[in-house]
Formats: sequence, C-alpha cells, structure tokens
Amino acid sequence: MKSALLSRQDLDFLLFDWLRVEELTGRDRFAEHSRETFSDTLDLCEQLATRYFAPHNKKSDAQEPTFDGTKVTIIPEVKEALAACAEAELTGMAMDYSLGGSQLPATVAQAGFAWLMAANVSTAGYAMLTMANANLLAKFGSDEQIAAFVKPMIAGRFTGTMCLSETQAGSSLADITTRAEPRADGTFRLFGSKMWISGGEHELTDNIVHLVLAKIPGGPAGTKGISLFIVPKYLVNSDGTLGARNDVVLAGLNHKMGYRGITNTVLNFGEGIHQPDGEPGAVGYLVGDEHRGLNYMFHMMNEARLGVGMGAIALGYTGYLKSLEYARTRPQGRPPTAKDPAAPQVTIIEHADVKRMLLAQKSYVEGALALALYCARLVDITHTAESDEELEHATALLDILTPIAKSWPSQWCLAANDLAIQVHGGYGYTREYDVEQHYRDNRLNPIHEGTHGIQSLDLLGRKVVQRNGASLAALHAAIAESTAAAHRAGGEVAGFATQLDAVAQRLVAVTAGMFAAGDIDAALANSAIYLEAFGHVVIAWIWLEQTLAAEGRSGDFFDGKRQAARYFFRYELPKTGPQLDLLESLDRTTLEMRPEWF
Repeated sequence: MKSALLSRQDLDFLLFDWLRVEELTGRDRFAEHSRETFSDTLDLCEQLATRYFAPHNKKSDAQEPTFDGTKVTIIPEVKEALAACAEAELTGMAMDYSLGGSQLPATVAQAGFAWLMAANVSTAGYAMLTMANANLLAKFGSDEQIAAFVKPMIAGRFTGTMCLSETQAGSSLADITTRAEPRADGTFRLFGSKMWISGGEHELTDNIVHLVLAKIPGGPAGTKGISLFIVPKYLVNSDGTLGARNDVVLAGLNHKMGYRGITNTVLNFGEGIHQPDGEPGAVGYLVGDEHRGLNYMFHMMNEARLGVGMGAIALGYTGYLKSLEYARTRPQGRPPTAKDPAAPQVTIIEHADVKRMLLAQKSYVEGALALALYCARLVDITHTAESDEELEHATALLDILTPIAKSWPSQWCLAANDLAIQVHGGYGYTREYDVEQHYRDNRLNPIHEGTHGIQSLDLLGRKVVQRNGASLAALHAAIAESTAAAHRAGGEVAGFATQLDAVAQRLVAVTAGMFAAGDIDAALANSAIYLEAFGHVVIAWIWLEQTLAAEGRSGDFFDGKRQAARYFFRYELPKTGPQLDLLESLDRTTLEMRPEWF
C-alpha cells in the first residue's frame, strides 16, 4: 500500500536516478556507506513516521501544550516519538562519527527526515531545532562545550533551541536588548527576554540547550555587537551530570493557528527566580569570540531555513497525496458531455478542473522536493569538496538558492495545501479530514526563520550582487548546462529548454538593469515579486532536470513527471513575464503610497 505521507518512488528517483547520491560514497566522508545503507535509512524513517509520528498528529493539534504557571504539559505521544527517534540514532544522521553521529550525506538525511515532517511537523520540529543547534556548536563550540552539550543532544538526552527575536525588535536583530555581563570565572550572566522560541520549555528531555543572542555591554552598536551564548535550562557539571536549575523562566506560551504540537514560548533570562550560584542572571557560556554571534548564528539559521522549506514541502506533499486519494475514490457528477442523468457518476479525478488542481499540486511539491534535495547535495559537496573550485562553485549555488529553498516552498506548497482543501470540497474545510490542519500548520512557514519579505531582500539585496554577481553567474551557468543537454536530447524537452533559456536570460538582464539605474529603493521595493519570479525560474530548471533524468523511460510514474513538467512550463513559468515587466519598470507605486492614504 502506498504511503499517504510521501512517495518513496519519487524519493528514490530523485536520490538515485537524478542526484546519483551513490557517487558520494566515493568521497572519504561517506566511504562506509552504500546504496543499501541509504535505502535502509529511508525505510527506517518511513517506519518511525508511520508508527510514532503520524498517529498523534491530530491529537497534538487538538490538545496543544498547556502551562499552569509552573509546568508545561504535553501529550505523552510526543515524548515517545522523540525517544524512538533518538533510539534509532536519527538526531545525528548527518553528523560526524566522532560525535556519535552516522555521518550520512545531508541529501539522504534530509530525505529521511522529510518522512517525519510529513507525518507530524510539530513533533519533528523539536528534533530539527536540536540538529541545527548541535551542528552550530560542533562547528564553533569548544571541545568542552561539545562534550557537555552536543553529544547529549545527538544521543537524544537534550534538545536545543535558537533564541533570537525579542518583542520590541522582531526580525530587526540590531535592536535586541538582552545583555550578557561577564564574570571573573569566564562565564556570563544574561538578562532579557526572548519571544517566539519554539521548543523553549518542556519536560520531554533531561535538559534544553538555548542558543541565545545577546550584547555584551560596551560592544559595538547594532548587529556588530551581538554575541552568542549557550544558556542551558540546567547547568551541566564537569562529569556530565545535571546541576542546578538555571535562571531561564517561561513567561508564557503563544497560542498558534497551527503547528500547535511544539511549544512556542516567551522566555525570561535573569529574573532572579533561580540563582544557581547565588548571583543574579542566567548563566551563559560564550560561543567563539565576542561580537561574532550573528555570524555563528547564521550557520544555524541557514540550516533552519532549509529545514523550514522541507517542512513546507512535506506538508504540501502529504496534502497532495491525500487529496489525490480522495479524488480517486469520491464519486460525484458526470462528464459535461454526458446526457443521461441515469448514467453512473464518475470519480472527481475524471473532471478536468480537479486534474488541474492536482497537477498544480504535483508540480509544486515534486518540484520543491527536488530543489530541497539538490540544495542538500550542495551541502554535501561543501563538506567534502575535492578542490577549491568545487567548494567555491557549490558555496555560490547554495548561497543564492537558500532563500529560494526556504521561501518558494513556503508560498507554493501552502498553495498546494489550499488546493488540497478545494479538491475535498466542503469536507476539506472540516477537522475530520487532515488537509485543513496541513494548511494551518504550513501557514507558519512563510513567517518564521525569516519572513518571505526578508528572504526576498536577502536574495535581491545581497545574494545576487555579492562577489560581483558570482552566485547569480554560477546559477545561470548551471541552468545553461541543463538547457544545453536538453537541446542535445531534442524533442519536447528541447522546447522547454528554449523557453527556460529566454526567461533566465531576461531575469539576469532585468536584475542588472534594476541596479544600473542607481535607485536602490525602487530596486528593492518589489523584492518579493523578484523572489517569486526568480523561484519560478529555478523550479522550471529543476523540472527540466527531472525531465532529462526521466528521458526514455516509460510507465505511469515517468509519464506523470513529464506531464507535471508540461504543466509548470505552460501554466506557471509564463507568469514571470508580467512580473519581470514590473521589475524592469522600477515601479514606485508601493514606495509612493503614504500611510495616511490607507
């Protein structure tokens, strides 16, 4: 029986036929792995997702965490699922053997983790944040910090968070006010409050490792004065045992539209409620050097952004599969040309408009999944590059694709969830069917880990212009390589290549023209439109790549791939034309709108 969470056939096609992940075993880091270990990992993740994560997805939504002023209560199934995940050693799937990890390629680990996110994105969120936290500390932490915090996180005994936002600052991290006062013993005492901290308080594990951005008094203003600190819920003794409770206090839980199963918290640091050593302030340990905290945190933020994108994909994908199954089994109506009212009804998948909605979902979720796994493979290349040129090329591509991999799925896989509801009709709007929850859960993804607007500013204002446009040039070259292969293949795929060539070249020309005018405000005013057009070009390229990988292969699966590519090139890619017209004009409508006119 096929899973309603993800398509294993699609994952196998993307990993083994298109991305050829087996080739990574030729690199020293992955030499002990094989296609068999990769497949076994996917099998294990699917089994855990089905057995431990999916069954309580609706329950954790209906019975969200509660706080009685002293203790947070969470349904027991969440702890059971996380324990099963830890016992299966999935938390450290892609981490070094020396840390207790399995040292799998990120490409395989991401594909495996997608099963858990499709099954229950809230419960999986605890693990996702822990993985990203551990990866940051493994790269920038001291040996002592790695021993005290990273290894217990990989073992599943601790979980991790990221504490960036504050009520008065929001996404503007330059305006955070949490301060870290140094002490003679080399530790710091933190005072302040953090908002929107997922997984910030619970009793699912023995300890919670908070990574907190704060400013040391006397440091530079703005983001250049931000440092990064480890602030554990419980202090950790030199022998690894837990010590006193740290002065990190839950002020309250946020009550969300979706994504309800993971606690979302307001945390206060240094309130004086807990003073582990008799001094005021939450005990914190500096990570790396002073005033470089934001640089370090970007390591976790970028990983989390790719994770958010994959979460959006997983939710969109499972919604698509469930609406597909509903459309196959729901009889309703007759073809428009049917004249006999006594004729039997057809299932709604026979209606052209339902096929349109299903094709749109398929083109969004399968295109986005392929992009996410392509980015994960770039991560693997950056970790194992065999030359400076290979490292530079992979880094340039990953830099420019990260905002796309975060935001495009967050917009368009959410649109897929919307269509999944529509396919279900009135039933889709009820809580008896899963698709309404998938939409609510997915609605967070265009917001957290950098909103859609912030990602668009990062793309247009930073990524496309950095290093004299090297990242954009690398992407354009990669697209050109694909279109050249498609032209050699001939036939329909060559037509796709011609269409993509024209749009990609225009995108590059429009980008250059937007900055050549010298009006930076006008250039950035419609950055969200730019991100959408840019993302559509990228996904069209990804669909061209998939079509090339399916070239000459027959069967329903491959015919479906080709039809989804046709849909994207005929229905979606042409949308970029008016968008590029608008961007090229440097339209100032939004800039010139005055607040009093609203």
